[in-house]
Amino acid sequence: MRYQLIDELEAYQPFNEQEEKDRRLIINALKTEDDIFLRKNLLYHMTASAWVVNKTRDKALMAYHNIYNSWAWLGGHADGEADLLKVALKEVEEESGLTNISPVTSKIFSVEVLVVDGHMKNKEYVSSHLHFNVTYLIEADEKEKLVVKEDENSNLSWFSLEEAVEASTEPWLKENIYVKMNEKLKRMK
Repeated sequence: MRYQLIDELEAYQPFNEQEEKDRRLIINALKTEDDIFLRKNLLYHMTASAWVVNKTRDKALMAYHNIYNSWAWLGGHADGEADLLKVALKEVEEESGLTNISPVTSKIFSVEVLVVDGHMKNKEYVSSHLHFNVTYLIEADEKEKLVVKEDENSNLSWFSLEEAVEASTEPWLKENIYVKMNEKLKRMK
C-alpha cells in the first residue's frame, strides 16, 4: 500500500507551489522513513484529512478541535494504516458520528505538510512534529445527526464554504489550506 500511495502522489497534479513542494517532501519521506505511518516516529506522522461537504457541495463540516481551540477539518493519524482514504473515512465517522459518507472520488484532493506545535494529549506531552497529510473530498448527508467526540472536539457544525474558512482561528490553515480546497471544489463544478 505504501508504494501505491507513492504512485498516487507522483501522479497527483499539484494545485500550487505549496502542494508541489509538500508533495515532494512527503514522497521522499515515504521512500526513506520506515515508521512514517506510526506515531513512534518523533519527527513525522502520516495523517489523512477530509474536506467533508454536503451533497450540493455548498457547505463544509467543521469540528471545534479541543487541542487547537479552533474550528477545523476532520482527520487524524494513520496509526499503521497505509490506505489513507480508509483513514480519512474512519476519522470522519469517529469524529462526527456520521455513517452516510462516501468519497467524491478515491483520488487525492489535497496534500500538505502541517506543523503541529507541542501539546498535551491524554495528560501526556506530545513534542512538536510534522504531519505529512493527504486530504480526500468526502460527501455526507448534512441532515444526519452529528455526534461530538468529546476527547477530541467540543462541537460540530455545517458552514457555508466561506464561513468554514472564517470560522477557523488558525491563520496558516485558513489562508493556505481551506481557501485552496474551496477553490479546488469550485473548479470541479
